[in-house]
Amino acid sequence: MGIFSKLFKKGEKLTQEQIDEIEAKVEETQKKYSKEEKLSAELPKHIEKKVEQGEINPKQKEILKQREEAHETIKKSEHIVKGEHVHEFVKTGIPGFDELFENGIPKGTSTLICGGPGSGKTIMGLQMLNYAAQKGEKCIYMTFEENEEKLRQHMEDFGWDWRKLEKQGNFVIKRYDPFQITRSVEALLEKAKGELMIDVSPVLFPEGFKPDWVVIDSVTAIASAFYGREETYRIYIEQLFRLLEDLGATSFLITESTQLPVRITESGVEEFLSDGVIILYNIKSGNVRESAVEILKMRGAGFQKKIVAMKIEAGKGIVVYPEQDVFGET
Repeated sequence: MGIFSKLFKKGEKLTQEQIDEIEAKVEETQKKYSKEEKLSAELPKHIEKKVEQGEINPKQKEILKQREEAHETIKKSEHIVKGEHVHEFVKTGIPGFDELFENGIPKGTSTLICGGPGSGKTIMGLQMLNYAAQKGEKCIYMTFEENEEKLRQHMEDFGWDWRKLEKQGNFVIKRYDPFQITRSVEALLEKAKGELMIDVSPVLFPEGFKPDWVVIDSVTAIASAFYGREETYRIYIEQLFRLLEDLGATSFLITESTQLPVRITESGVEEFLSDGVIILYNIKSGNVRESAVEILKMRGAGFQKKIVAMKIEAGKGIVVYPEQDVFGET
């Protein structure tokens, strides 16, 4: 089995040595085929036509065919993140937002959604889960502030059929008491006799439910419950990120900020542990407010680095306008 055949096994973990070998082979392939005959890699039917017309010979045809295969290999190699595994990509289903990414959001990563009050964080979380659940994926919205009925009403307002998704077993909204989480974590730490590794899963997901997508609303509420116990919170949040990674769940953690965020979170731990940061803006301009979105960070994914317009529209939810820069180049 060749190196590339081994590489694309789903979930394969790569050593640094394997990654270096892959990159060397890709570079070697690029150099090799960039020197061959100076012919463009055309579509197969065009190649066949040129062979028939005598414009290229069978040897040149084979070179073109090999170049096409090399380009596909190079394209796949762009999904590699050093020290991690080969990524699949997921779409959010938010109109215009997915266009800001080259391929999508890397599956199994954790992303912070940051913004001030009324910026659309909760709607973005519900909208993404509604889209994923419709495709048959297991989704959970973990709320530490709003009650379940209010969130379900939000979904109804936008025409999202939560009843059908819940009946199918693909969608769960569950409310948690952040202070109960605090007490449970402290009990687990006591049981572990001060160890830094604890199993936080018993205080998170319903029994027997393994989610593909998770939204946590909000990290700010959890952090507030740990006030005065910063070290305990740090241990908890680190283990939470570790659990989400081990599950392979694509997760989004909502955090409150000022309207123009200077700091993403109070502790700074979350943005260090997260793979991505999305910022939602709701800026007052004269007598109106202007909504916008920015992808600040996304490990393992190409994305447009700019702040673009967005709206929360009745019957649709969030709609992003990727060609409309709000504050110019960033």
